[in-house]
Amino acid sequence: MIHAHRTRTTAPRRRPTARAGAGLIARAGTGLIALCVLVGACGFGGGDEDAASDDDCTRVPAAVSSEKIQLMTELGDDFARSWDGSGCVRVEAKSVPSGRAAVALAEGWNADELGPQPVLWSPAASSWGAILNQRSAEADGALTVPTDPPNFMLTPLVIAMPEPMADALGYPDKPVGWSDLLSLATEENAWEKRGHPEWGQFKLGKTNPNFSTSGLSALVAQNYAAAGTDNNLSAEQLKAKKVVDFNKGIESSVVHYGDITMTFLNNWFRADQRDTALTYASAVAVEEKSVIDYNAGNPDGVLEPGEKPKKPRVPLVAIYPTEGTLYSDNPLYVVGGSAGQKQVAEKFIEFLQEPTNQKKVLGFGFRPGNPEVPVGNPIVAKNGVDPDQPSTTLPVPDPQVLDAILGAWDTQRKGARVLMMLDVSGSMSEPARADDPGGPTKLDLAKQAAATALDQFKADDKVGLRTFTTDEDTGQPVYDDLVEVEALGANAEGLRTALRGLIPRNGTPLFGAAALAVDEIEAGYDPERINAVILLTDGINEDGVPDDDDAQFAQLTDKLRSSTEGEASTPVRVFTIAYGEDASTGQLSAIAEASNAAAYDSSDPDAIDQVFTAVVSNF
Repeated sequence: MIHAHRTRTTAPRRRPTARAGAGLIARAGTGLIALCVLVGACGFGGGDEDAASDDDCTRVPAAVSSEKIQLMTELGDDFARSWDGSGCVRVEAKSVPSGRAAVALAEGWNADELGPQPVLWSPAASSWGAILNQRSAEADGALTVPTDPPNFMLTPLVIAMPEPMADALGYPDKPVGWSDLLSLATEENAWEKRGHPEWGQFKLGKTNPNFSTSGLSALVAQNYAAAGTDNNLSAEQLKAKKVVDFNKGIESSVVHYGDITMTFLNNWFRADQRDTALTYASAVAVEEKSVIDYNAGNPDGVLEPGEKPKKPRVPLVAIYPTEGTLYSDNPLYVVGGSAGQKQVAEKFIEFLQEPTNQKKVLGFGFRPGNPEVPVGNPIVAKNGVDPDQPSTTLPVPDPQVLDAILGAWDTQRKGARVLMMLDVSGSMSEPARADDPGGPTKLDLAKQAAATALDQFKADDKVGLRTFTTDEDTGQPVYDDLVEVEALGANAEGLRTALRGLIPRNGTPLFGAAALAVDEIEAGYDPERINAVILLTDGINEDGVPDDDDAQFAQLTDKLRSSTEGEASTPVRVFTIAYGEDASTGQLSAIAEASNAAAYDSSDPDAIDQVFTAVVSNF
């Protein structure tokens, strides 16, 4: 239902003089902030300025999944030094999410967004190669990749579970698989029946399979288990009632989805420091490497300069599902380029598979792709993993089956109940691009991005829209409910119409807006759905009275923490978007972290469309 500006006001407040709060920003893992690394240069290290400017080098653009960038850099330097062909070579590697690259290669590569068209492509798993082949066929494209590519490195999909919970299930003496997770997800008081009422309900973390390799692998393995097979999974089997019910049962326990597993692991680690890890999540589908990193005190797998790992109080155990699992096999595909570029790419692939270089992948927590190189430390039992597992490896289904699995997930996934809370303060009228003063404003791009993102929700997801600003005359905060939180199927056009009508106004009552939005969603909390707020702002709290800003901020974050912890929690996740350079990233990150959600940084307004895509991937 659409409402014409149902306005709420509170007492006037003044602009604060300082920002409060701090925290790590979970960068959107769909490639919004791409890391570009020049790998190797004319026989010298990648930092050699003379070599970097040499136009006689054969350049090989490479699109690779993010976890490979550092290792590719080191090996690329070695490759350039060892090059014994004519001239010099240079592999230019850019981090591009596997799912996005697969679709772009099939339907048309956007160099402005993704960088140069790659010659070499290495997604995290060959399942993305199958999706490329399917998408290419649908788009009448000529590009296909082989079904048996060489592999760079391996890591199996596992179910990460806190050690006490794995012990309660009898693992590893008793095998555990997706069927056991289904029982935990659908039984009332499942943990209580297993002697632990203090853990609350079973909670599962999964990433969005349209974006994340671990999410895709988990979904495929889950469907194999549902169909009761470990080979030749068919599209017809996916339609069976037992498979549909199995999938819906698993998805019913999902905390929220996400674009990257880092969100879950960082939240888990913060909860561990507060001694609440066992109530944040019961299990998360991740890669084996992530368990090793987490138990080493490095949950996101990246150690910043000066950062010292601190091991968790409660370590994770990698459960290898008894029905079988898939590997992230990091395939190496040559997908274009000149004859010379292809030749260099093939030589680089051979170089990467040499035993000396394959041993280096162990240092990053991966298993060697070359079977001649044995698995060793850190893939050992003391790190929560088992080098002798998995006992059953599942094949990547045919492209048509993968496509059907993704299509079915869109209807079987857990529903969402989301309030979009958008800042319409005066600063949103500023040009989005400094070099284009007559071009679109920040609000123009935000409205467009929000409208586009609606396509990612399903028809029965409940979505509403509220704006926040201050009254121009009184300075009082104003919260306008434009569209109530109702099923999107009947609400979508009303939402788009309301978005088109937004205009920039005055101030930014950030804390009050966040608290009111959380109260609204919590009041109608639906345990069958993901209950969340999307909070976008380009500024800091400016509601007229700065004196109690610190207390107000602390009250908000304390409220969010209390709603997500304990046996009877009613978690409302607040996914924040820091929009533009002046947004209070520290405060927004702290708000997201307190609610066990994720913060997204769109310092560049041009990236807001991709940021909204990443945010909505959580639902």
